[in-house]
Amino acid sequence: MDTSPTKVSTVSDALNAAASAHPTRDAYVHGDKKITYAQLDSAASNLAAALVDLGMRPGQILCNLLPSSPEFACTYLGAIRAGLATSSINQRLGPNEKSSIVECTRPTVTVALDDEAVGDGHQLIIRYSELKEILVQQGRSELPNLEPSDTVAIVWTSGTTGAPKGAIYDHNSLRAIHDGMGDLTVAADRRLVSLPFAHMGYMTRIWDELSAGTTIVLVGEPWSAAKQIALIESERITVATGVPTQWELILANDSLKDCDTTALRVAGVGGAAVSPDLVRRMREQLRCDVITRYTSTEAGLISGTRIGDSDEVVANTVGRASSVVAMKLVDHLTGCEIAHGEIGEVRTKSRACFKGYFQDNAATSAAFDEHGYLKTGDLGMFDTDGNLRIVGRLKEMYIRGGYNVYPVEVEATLAEHPDVALVAVIGIGAAVLGEIGVAFVVPANPSKPPTLESLRLWCTRRLADYKAPDRVHVVKELPVTSGSKINKQQLAKLAQTLEGTL
Repeated sequence: MDTSPTKVSTVSDALNAAASAHPTRDAYVHGDKKITYAQLDSAASNLAAALVDLGMRPGQILCNLLPSSPEFACTYLGAIRAGLATSSINQRLGPNEKSSIVECTRPTVTVALDDEAVGDGHQLIIRYSELKEILVQQGRSELPNLEPSDTVAIVWTSGTTGAPKGAIYDHNSLRAIHDGMGDLTVAADRRLVSLPFAHMGYMTRIWDELSAGTTIVLVGEPWSAAKQIALIESERITVATGVPTQWELILANDSLKDCDTTALRVAGVGGAAVSPDLVRRMREQLRCDVITRYTSTEAGLISGTRIGDSDEVVANTVGRASSVVAMKLVDHLTGCEIAHGEIGEVRTKSRACFKGYFQDNAATSAAFDEHGYLKTGDLGMFDTDGNLRIVGRLKEMYIRGGYNVYPVEVEATLAEHPDVALVAVIGIGAAVLGEIGVAFVVPANPSKPPTLESLRLWCTRRLADYKAPDRVHVVKELPVTSGSKINKQQLAKLAQTLEGTL
């Protein structure tokens, strides 16, 4: 497919090209529902024309409240074709977070399920039953001309450090993300998706999927290991991604032994500490390559490991910068680059980056340094091969007895302990030392949880002794945010409630 800027300069162009190149190929598969690229193109045009018929104008906002589905995709692409920006709301957000998003955007049109209570702040509401009719009816109005700099999506942060912030992406950003996807995308992939479509992992990847002619297969809700395993075989999945918890459940499921995974070329893992043992077992049992990716809601793309990297590199680093990304490590106070082998804040610059926060100029200015680099807030160091190792976040670092401790570094070490399935480490206030480390551990065997002594010994044999956790709490599961990341704010609250039992 020719994706030169003169022929394909917007997401709408990419959809046209995909429908022309492979009209009968499935674009989305969701249970018994399937929609081809030709049908997707037609449905998007029908909705776009209907939105124009209803008086919608370029630059206005469509709020997409649908669950992950082919209809969500049709709505997103239809809004793009009508020149509207889509603000999609993750349904796992709390009511206050959802209300703050609606209050901030004041959407002109909202698409929601028939029985969903949408609350105040919404103007025109299109219900699901109405939407289905619109998608198959040709509208009357001509569609507007689109510019590559037009806003396509407003992607919301998870809101764990305050009200969610909306990261703005335009056509140019999404094209750059496609250009830098690397090993995670090849033409005609069949990709298994378990994250909600409201997540940046879908909203900012739409150009990539259209240009590659990808078939998106939805796991659906609720997620289960057995369901994902069955789909890997029945849908001949080539790319599957997930967090460590999901992969542990998949590897432990008996049905994987008889699953035909020959179509699977790569499995992606991220979102929490990963052990080399998990990577090794994934390679062996899935019989495919394993890679790790690193990004953020604002960055679009940052880095990733490559096919062929060792288990240690995949588990302990987030690889090298994407081909479209410039990356450096700096002293976060001075902004000066740090010496090789030292820890600094990760800063990135690329065409894939977000354009700013919606209606928040102050936060936008604060997000970038004077050279236009995005301040990620993550702390890392480069290894001798140029792979980036994330050791923590500026806001999560704690100081124990005058020494800086980076939780991610401790988590990566504890994740290798044979009795640990999942782990998260936080710092809490303490007398004398100022702060101490508290580890929350999901045991590999619930009947044989690891002890504080065994975990401290494990750490002190591999790290400086002051980095070993001072407290350990065994839990059944770790709380996660709406973006499937470990919710450390919730763990901090839990630690406070447990303080009397330490």
